[in-house]
Amino acid sequence: MEDIVKKDIRSLDLKQLKEVFTQMGEKSFRATQVYEWLWKKSALNFDEMSNLSKDLRENLKNHFVINAVKINSSQFSADKTIKNTFKLYDTHLIEGVLIPTTERMTACVSSQVGCSLTCKFCATGYMERKRNLNADEIYDQVVLINNQAIENYGIPLSNIVYMGMGEPLLNYTNVLKSIDRITAEDGLNMASKRITVSTAGIAKMIKKLGDDEVKFNLALSLHAANDAKRNEIMPINEQNSLSALAEALKYYFAKTKNPVTYEYIIFDGVNDSLTDAMDLAKFCKHVPCKVNIIEYNPISFADFTNADVDKTEIFANYLKKQGINTHIRRSRGKDIDAACGQLAVKESN
Repeated sequence: MEDIVKKDIRSLDLKQLKEVFTQMGEKSFRATQVYEWLWKKSALNFDEMSNLSKDLRENLKNHFVINAVKINSSQFSADKTIKNTFKLYDTHLIEGVLIPTTERMTACVSSQVGCSLTCKFCATGYMERKRNLNADEIYDQVVLINNQAIENYGIPLSNIVYMGMGEPLLNYTNVLKSIDRITAEDGLNMASKRITVSTAGIAKMIKKLGDDEVKFNLALSLHAANDAKRNEIMPINEQNSLSALAEALKYYFAKTKNPVTYEYIIFDGVNDSLTDAMDLAKFCKHVPCKVNIIEYNPISFADFTNADVDKTEIFANYLKKQGINTHIRRSRGKDIDAACGQLAVKESN
């Protein structure tokens, strides 16, 4: 007898689940109960579903799997940041980070195993992209990091940033489905405004976010407002020039009315001059926005260094004088390679 290939039950939406239950001779309300167990109560196995009969649970086990993400290891930083290596059902590894500050408790989650982009300053960019994460694998990271926040600090998550491994907009469908489950009333019921998706800049997908009239926040990893410089550090710019991005962002803003955040890692001698600040100020005129200037976190693959503190202040002050909402962000979790641009894991298949 051939083994039955079991389907990932969380790949089904509620309508599909109801159809399956009807075919199994079960009442459709049972599908709603299972759906609630999966997405509202974050059940990791069918035995937890205590309001289902034992026979139904066994039947579900025979036909379906829950491909739950597990914590493989955790590292604790001196600043209380926690970096997790998560193991997926097929043994691939990804990383996700809990970032606690006085104002918020943030989960930084991954959207791909590795990354197909080759940003020169980012450790993940030196990894091969193995596959996209499924929506439930992104959702699981949020659940696990939220549990960690409550267990360690007594405070649940307040924010989620899609700034871990991978390019979220190259896994568009699963990223949006994960956000739907995280924000839905029959899911985790978190506010869309507490979620930020960060992209290296894929113009056509930014427009698609506009068409889909998304409610979450968009951040663009800009890092240079000059095409020649951006091409050098972010090869994706060669196909997605600053003018193409500006056009896409205008379209996105017209559709969503959401201001955009520009992330700008400031490198010594690369993008830290007053001319660079002027270029950035010009780019900021396209749509309402704010700028986060981010410290560079060194990685072994690249020889960039962080800009001088005084230069960073001069750069930020110039933007502020132009009326641009600007913040200098200090990195967290640097001592455990959990800071921006430092996420990379070695596979252990």
